[in-house]
Amino acid sequence: MSAHQPSGPSSPPAVRLRRPGWRDTRFLVGLVLVALSVAMGSAAFSAAARTVPVFVAAEPLVPGEAVDAGAVVVRQVRLAESLDRYLRADVALPDGLVAVRSVAAGELVPISAVAPSADLQVRPVAIAPHGSLSSGVVEGSAVDLWFVPEAAQDGADPADAEPYQLAAALTVAEVAEAGGGFSVGSGVTVHVLVPVDELAAVLAALAADGSVEIVPVAGSLR
Repeated sequence: MSAHQPSGPSSPPAVRLRRPGWRDTRFLVGLVLVALSVAMGSAAFSAAARTVPVFVAAEPLVPGEAVDAGAVVVRQVRLAESLDRYLRADVALPDGLVAVRSVAAGELVPISAVAPSADLQVRPVAIAPHGSLSSGVVEGSAVDLWFVPEAAQDGADPADAEPYQLAAALTVAEVAEAGGGFSVGSGVTVHVLVPVDELAAVLAALAADGSVEIVPVAGSLR
C-alpha cells in the first residue's frame, strides 16, 4: 500500500526587496521634502543669529531733551519684527530730534518716543519750592503741582487759604542744586515740563502770593 502524502497549502513566492531608484516618485518627493526642511531650518537659524544696530538711551531721556549722539549709544540686538518700532542706528539721526516721553537708561529708544522739537507740546518751568523736597523728586519722575496760598488774614474766607492742585503727572526734566552739596528743601530748583495748555495757570500761580509745591507721584520713576 503506497503512502499518500496530503498536499498542504502552497508557499507564496518570495518577495524580493527592491532598492528605490531615481525614478521612484515617492523617493523623489522624500528628497524634495528633506531639502526644503533643511533650507527652511538654515534660513530660520541665520535670521535668528543676525543682529542689527539700534540706539539705546545712554542716560534717562525726558521730554524736551535732545536725542543726539551724546544722549544715545549703539547696541547690536537680534533681528526681530518688533525692531521696526525702535530707532535704528544704521541710519543717521535727524537733526533737531527730541524726546517726547521718558525713556529709561539702557532702554531701546522707540520711534514713538521721539519727534522734531517743533512737535513738542511741553515747556520747562523752573520751580523753587518753599517746603521740603521729597527724595522721590528726581529727573524722569512724575510730579503733581499744588498751589499753597499765603495764610488767610483776619476776617478772610478760610477757603481762600486752602491748597489746590495746579497740574498732575508732569515730568521732572532736571533737579538743580545750589552750591556743592544737596540741601533738602533749600536752594533746590526743579525744572518741570508743563503742557502748553496748562502753562498760563502754572505761571500765574508762580507770580501769585503763595508757593507752588511739588508732590511726587508714587511709583512713577522708571
